[in-house]
Order: sequence, then structure tokens, then C-alpha cells
Amino acid sequence: MANWQLTERILAKYQPLSETAFYILLSLMVQSSHGYGISKYVAELTDERIVLGSGTIYGTLNKMLKDGLVTVYADGERKKVYEITELGSSVFYREKARIKEVYDHSLTIGGDLS
Repeated sequence: MANWQLTERILAKYQPLSETAFYILLSLMVQSSHGYGISKYVAELTDERIVLGSGTIYGTLNKMLKDGLVTVYADGERKKVYEITELGSSVFYREKARIKEVYDHSLTIGGDLS
């Protein structure tokens, strides 16, 4: 299978993103981090509406690692630090555009959501 075909398959696989996956990628767009740091950032960002348990976050990160959306390296304390890849950024921006389209369409029906 050609590399572009594999990339398109991965992009399609993650559309639409789960809320967990979206917030993990969002966190990694801001900065590379270990699992606990990602979880803490997401909880703060969402006023604790989303609290990612270790099973959820590491299960999602392992899937993303396997699919090439994130990479991992060990920091000085031998913790795994996750970093978003170019493919991961593409998945994030594609989902962001999809969410904006859904939001824009919602405005045509119900007006401003605030």
C-alpha cells in the first residue's frame, strides 16, 4: 500500500474523533507532555468536565502511537513524554474544521448558542 493511501486510511479512521482523542491531541498541540500532564491540562481546560483516567488516556495514546499520530521519548526522569506528529496535527486540524462546520450549521437553525 502506498504511503499516501495509508495516510488517508489513518485520517479516515479518526474521523470523527472521540472527545477524549480530540482533547489529547489539543493538549499535545500546545506542548509535549507525559500522560498525567495531558490529563491535568484537559481537566483544567474543561473545568473538570472531562477527567481522563489512566486507562483511558494510555489506551488512547497507545492507539495513536501505533497509528503514528504521536511519538514518545523518555525525559530525564525516564517518564514517557508524548509529542504530536505531522499526521497527528493533520488529524487534529481536520477534526477542528469538521467541528466548525457543525457549529456553523447549528447557527443557521438555532441562532447564537450563547
